[in-house]
Order: sequence, then C-alpha cells, then structure tokens
Amino acid sequence: MKILVGVKRVLDYNVKARVKADKSGIELANVKMSMNPFDEIAVEEALRLKEAGHAEEVIAVSIGPSQSQETIRSALAMGADRGILIETDERLEPLAIAKLLKHVVEKESPRIVFLGKQAIDDDANQTGQMLSALTGMAQATFASKVEFEESHLKVTREVDAGLESIRVALPAVVTADLRLNEPRYAKLPNIMKAKKKPLEVIPVADTGVSVESKLAVVEVNEPPKREAGIIVGSVGELVDKLRNEAKVI
Repeated sequence: MKILVGVKRVLDYNVKARVKADKSGIELANVKMSMNPFDEIAVEEALRLKEAGHAEEVIAVSIGPSQSQETIRSALAMGADRGILIETDERLEPLAIAKLLKHVVEKESPRIVFLGKQAIDDDANQTGQMLSALTGMAQATFASKVEFEESHLKVTREVDAGLESIRVALPAVVTADLRLNEPRYAKLPNIMKAKKKPLEVIPVADTGVSVESKLAVVEVNEPPKREAGIIVGSVGELVDKLRNEAKVI
C-alpha cells in the first residue's frame, strides 16, 4: 500500500511576517522557510502507519517553486521513501492544488492521502475536502487519532462539539489536526540519506491542469495596532468607562 503526503513550503512559524513595501504580499526573500507544521504531523502519521506494517511506501509531494525541493527533502529525512515536486512559480488557489494532487493520485494510486488540515500562510482549510470531491475518495478531516482496520480507517475528529469517531473505507483522504501526534526530529544520518532518495520534478505544464487564478490580490496591509490598555482604580471607574467611553453597557 502507498501513502501520499502533501507538504507545503511556508514562512517559518517563528518568523514575524512583514508586508512588502508595495503592499503586494508578504516578504519572503531572505527569510526562513519551512514545512507547514500540520503537514509535518501528516508525514509523521504516514510514517507510523508504515512502521506498523500497514504500508510499503510513503511518498511526499509538494507543489510550488524549485525551492520546495528542500521541503520534500525534510520529509525524506523524516523517513519518506521518495518525493514528487510539481514545479510552478504561480500563486495557486486550493482548487488548483487539489486538481494537481488529483493528477498525482491518478498516477500513483495511493490508498491513503494525508494532508495538513490547513496551511499556516493562508489558513484556507479547503484542499483536502476538494481533493476528496475530485477523486471520489472518502474523507476524514481534523483527525486527532487514526487507527488502521484492514480496508477501513477509524478516525477520531476534533469538531466544535468535542470528539467524533468515524470509520471511512479506503482509499481515503485524511487531514491532520494539531493533536494527532508529535513529529519526530530528523537525525543527521537520515538527513544525509535524504539527499540520495529519488525526487521527481514535474513541470506544471506537463500535468495538463489549468492553474489560472480566479482571484487577484489587490492590497495587503498589516493589522492596525491595538491601543494600550489602562488600569482603573475601582469597579465603579471600570463600569463608568464601559458605559460612557466604550458604550458596551
């Protein structure tokens, strides 16, 4: 059984995002980039299923510029067997990404596709659901626990009301939530081995998928700065300010 895992190159979560001077987007030049944290969790879960004997191969796939090879190499260093990069410099929307992933799914025929529930750069939370619709595969989103049951997966999902357990038939798309697992650190020998693992680069034009954007970014601005708080001397003063200044009571 093959497991396909999507990994995305994003601005490292420890780096403060800065808006470009022309307000056309976020400054990405000369800043640290890394694998989307939710995708790291997805990679870890795929590797655990392989180590438990439920899969023979884990394939890491990314869609983006040539620098995304570094992100794939990170997944290979964790333990993935090979990588696929669909190379493009275009700004992609979730539907285009889902269509490109569908192209890889049709080529590789995985039984499970693991994705992060969302990427921390756009927080769209759409790709997994769209991929399920395009491929006809079952879907289990926001997974906090995954158990393998022969031709099914038992997935515990984090929903607004608490936890929900479902069984989905394979093949299936699973999106990883934060509490699914704790990703492993890649050891130095594995990082060295990852450099020799196969990584296929496919130009986006060779997929036959249209990635034309339907949206245009008009302007990007930083959020307004919050005013400093004040310390009041009594409950009466607090109530007075809430009533007369904030007008919330």
